[in-house]
Amino acid sequence: MTEIAETRSFEVAPEEAGQRLDRWLTAQLDTLSRSRIKALIDGGHLAVDGAVLTDPSAKTLAGSTYALGIPVPRADKPMPEPMDLDILHEDDDLIVLVKPAGLSVHPAPGNWTGTLVHGLLHHCAGSLSGIGGVERPGIVHRLDKETSGVMVVAKSDAAHQGLSTQFARHTVERAYIAFTRNAPSPKAGRIETQIARSSRDRKKYEVPHDPNSEAGKHAVTNYTTLKRYGQAAGAAIGTGMAAKVECRLETGRTHQIRVHMGHINSPLLGDPVYGQKRGRLLEHDDESGTLKTFRRQALHAAILGFKHPVTGEALRFETDLPDDMKRVEAILETL
Repeated sequence: MTEIAETRSFEVAPEEAGQRLDRWLTAQLDTLSRSRIKALIDGGHLAVDGAVLTDPSAKTLAGSTYALGIPVPRADKPMPEPMDLDILHEDDDLIVLVKPAGLSVHPAPGNWTGTLVHGLLHHCAGSLSGIGGVERPGIVHRLDKETSGVMVVAKSDAAHQGLSTQFARHTVERAYIAFTRNAPSPKAGRIETQIARSSRDRKKYEVPHDPNSEAGKHAVTNYTTLKRYGQAAGAAIGTGMAAKVECRLETGRTHQIRVHMGHINSPLLGDPVYGQKRGRLLEHDDESGTLKTFRRQALHAAILGFKHPVTGEALRFETDLPDDMKRVEAILETL
């Protein structure tokens, strides 16, 4: 929970109605920049007449009261924190590890401490040669907080630049295992769309309704159904109720797999944001309640392959499903 230092409230005069919200607030608060105000609105720190509003482009309403919560200032530099890390490989230039579900990669609102960056600063103390002249780990790709799996992090400037280039050129092998509600049809395919921030919820992303839209960023996901489970009610024989799917990324957009699988009507099990019925198979479970209580998207970064940015050696890492996804798989096998 973000600690709020103060809340500033302002009422919109009749002649101020219809203005873009972030611009209007900037005029009221000469101590905060417009970009800072936009970030606070995106982070859910603004309420209008008591209701949270997360759209900086919304228009001001005459007579309404806008209350902006300003968080307590935080330290600019994350401090090292001891943390158990599941390390697969480490050398002078990079470190490869398995991130567990529930661990944020970067400090952000609500997670200013206890992130992977904090743990790496402690683990790599004295061995970071510096990224851009600063002693810090180089995060070249991310996994969502509730997504588990293998990641690579740079320890040197040379590794950071080399890995960033490989990710930008889409030459890194990235394969994810997902469990979905409904089985994809066809069994394998290529999803190529734009992905843009949702117009209804600034914290979500979506495929624009207009297939010719150029909004957002180009995204490509290749998927293969590895196994189907159960029989979907009222559907043709052989239509799976759920599925185990391998997704291989050509691009790495925020929430890409979650958005794309939802787009083809196969949202990830457990996904509270993009999943139908919160991604649960409510009508099918065993006495353990495994599926009903699975509270994260069923997504694991299983394979990561790349060329070592300094030595040129081909590196490839493959990881097993974490225990919580193994339990889900065991239940799906009984459908």
